[in-house]
Amino acid sequence: MTRLLAALHAAADLPDAVRDQTAGLSRHELLARACALAAEMSGRRIVAVDATPTLDTVVAITAALLAGVPAVPIPPDAGDLERAHILSDSGAEFVRAGAGSSTTVPAEPDPTTPALVLYTSGTTGPPKGAVLSRAALAADLDALAAVWQWTPDDTLVHGLPLFHVHGLVLGVLGPLRLGSRLVHTGRPTPQAYAGTPGSIYFGVPTVWSRVCAAPTEARRLRRARLLVSGSAPLPVPVFDDLRALTGQAPVERYGMTETLITVSARADGERRPGQVGLPVPGVETRLTGQDGDAIGHLQVRGATLFDGYLRAGRPEPALDADGWYTTGDVATIGEDGWHRIVGRASTDLIKTGGYRVGAGEVEDALLLHPAVREAAVIGVPHPDLGEQITAYVVGGAVSAKELIAFVADRLAAHKRPRAVHLIDALPRNAMGKVQKGALR
Repeated sequence: MTRLLAALHAAADLPDAVRDQTAGLSRHELLARACALAAEMSGRRIVAVDATPTLDTVVAITAALLAGVPAVPIPPDAGDLERAHILSDSGAEFVRAGAGSSTTVPAEPDPTTPALVLYTSGTTGPPKGAVLSRAALAADLDALAAVWQWTPDDTLVHGLPLFHVHGLVLGVLGPLRLGSRLVHTGRPTPQAYAGTPGSIYFGVPTVWSRVCAAPTEARRLRRARLLVSGSAPLPVPVFDDLRALTGQAPVERYGMTETLITVSARADGERRPGQVGLPVPGVETRLTGQDGDAIGHLQVRGATLFDGYLRAGRPEPALDADGWYTTGDVATIGEDGWHRIVGRASTDLIKTGGYRVGAGEVEDALLLHPAVREAAVIGVPHPDLGEQITAYVVGGAVSAKELIAFVADRLAAHKRPRAVHLIDALPRNAMGKVQKGALR
């Protein structure tokens, strides 16, 4: 594995190796600032990072990795409830950066050391902390370097949030390991992407949908070598529009917080609308529970998988005895190995704007309102977001607008319902379970 952030330790400096909207840092400047903060973090059990879309986040995450201390990135728009849960559940503490720099580079930690704890929404309850090792991060980035032909000659451009796999692991640690430049645009707008020269652009389907709605900006991305889409299925019309406007089909990939990126189309291979490609090097996939049908439950195994969910300060194993992880997605795998993700095995995980949002977390927030007696949340198909978070509420004198604002004050902005329907009763079966299919 050598060093996790191999390119950061290169003897030759690289001016503007990492840029945000206002400033840039060379490799040596980033390393010096991160080493100084790493000294402050040394000996801590776990540290929290306010994951703003700035160089401060890059420095803080880099420092934690240099120090060998697991980092917990916290969404900058997390409400009080969500923020308190993450800090309490992880036991993470903030370490404030002081002024100055350092030339003392810590020794490389053991590859099995936990590197990141990323909180991800499940189908019920509050988010869970997925523990990712240094070895898993390195394995996935090296695999993507191979399938995307990602080299130090590339410039990566994106404006994705820096608290999940796509924006942080791929979008920040990728350049620091593989040697490419990184420009973070603050927000992933069509205008920002069009105005920032690069060879690789990262986006989620909502980003690419908005790019296609701005044809002038979209055509300026013809200079790119690779347009990568992930975090949710890319609608076929968006795939087709991107190909027509930019002169190339996007590369789709599939992964989860718990597994990192496990399946992808290749930079030098075919790209098919509605399909996500082949397993990356070092990853195996299989389908279970097919019962003669082509559709089955997708399981993955390989070097990129997480260590488990954080429990009492330690990761609790989540793989079976043979190392397989059940993704919760259903898929098909063609005779040529190409994967198509059909959807969630459960109806309670909503993919909206590139985010995975657990319906249970939103329901729990709604139930904190004194006027709400019952709540059920589902994802409704949406042309821009993929799915729109929609709530059905049984309660007293309260407006839909008030409930939307109530949730937005307690959870991240992207987790708020876009629509709230006030109803007299939720449909239930004989066992009392809410029938969400009937709500649709």
